Amino acid sequence: MINSSDSVGVVNTQFFQFDEPLLLASGQTINAYTLAVETYGSLNADASNAVLICHALNASHHVAGISAENPDDIGWWDNMVGPGKPVDTNHFFVIGINNLGSCFGSTGPASVRVETGTPWGAAFPVVTVEDWVAAQARVADRMGIKRFAAVMGGSLGGMQALSWAITCPERVAHCVVIASTPRLSAQNIGFNEVARRAIITDPEFHGGDYYAHQTVPRHGLSVARMIGHITYLTDDDMAEKFGRTQREPAPDGEFHYGYGVEFEVESYLRYQGEKFSRYFDANTYLLITRALDYFDPARKTGGDLARALSTATADFLLVSFTTDWRFPPARSREIVKALLQNDQTATYAEIDAPHGHDAFLLDDARYHQVVQAYFDRINQSLNREA
Repeated sequence: MINSSDSVGVVNTQFFQFDEPLLLASGQTINAYTLAVETYGSLNADASNAVLICHALNASHHVAGISAENPDDIGWWDNMVGPGKPVDTNHFFVIGINNLGSCFGSTGPASVRVETGTPWGAAFPVVTVEDWVAAQARVADRMGIKRFAAVMGGSLGGMQALSWAITCPERVAHCVVIASTPRLSAQNIGFNEVARRAIITDPEFHGGDYYAHQTVPRHGLSVARMIGHITYLTDDDMAEKFGRTQREPAPDGEFHYGYGVEFEVESYLRYQGEKFSRYFDANTYLLITRALDYFDPARKTGGDLARALSTATADFLLVSFTTDWRFPPARSREIVKALLQNDQTATYAEIDAPHGHDAFLLDDARYHQVVQAYFDRINQSLNREA
């Protein structure tokens, strides 16, 4: 249920068409593409109050409010963005952009390719976080926004915010990085590879061109989602929710001694996987997890993160969660340490929350207070400059 008093209300998707070719990090080019966008609040006269929200793996441009296309579709960060919320749309003009290669309105593998009249499928080029930033910058240009008051994101969105601060320093006043990392660990890359193999080895994958076969690698995508979902939670969180409770014990109270659903946690994971496989595109899952793997701004500086961040001129807010084992606090502290080495301005909060990586999406008063206080200071700064 959504509270109308602190909601941005019903929102419509805007579609931005770009016909100027976009050169990708891979060396390939996309000649024309569309990006799906939503905005909340009002852009002020000098376009200085814009905030870009970058989305994570399975999210989209629908950050807040109620989708005009589906009244049951509430924005994925609706508890963060809106009137009186931490990112207050009474003061800020907030933009959500669906990443290139995604499946929620922007050009991606399922989109029809102009050159062939058929879906891109496996021919869609691999994209990187830096490619997304380049595409997002064109949206900002189209809107007349030369510099964002803040670029903000959680998880993969935090990587994009970090990339914005590094690659477009003159366009970012504040960089807000939540539950994120400067690069994936070997373990995280491993999880992504197992998920990708589940999709690629599904008989219905057809080398990525399953659209022509009018089928979907639903089983592989479901398994991939189950794997990912486990990594977003904690052992304690799963124990509290499910424990070892059986779904439907045998009549004598014993096990069924088979491979069907025996425990509640199995039922939950299957449900989450099957639901995900009905609305997400498998090729998009492959693309986004690969973009996660490739992100490493220090790669070009011999592993020196401080040097990689030295181009940034933004002030930073970083937030991590103690039980997040996917992107643990040590990774955020690594960014903070690198910034301090450069005498750059950084605010850091480590929140003791029980919900693992998913904590960045949930209601936590301490977390929201940190973000709200930070954005209040940004707003005060804008008012002083006005």
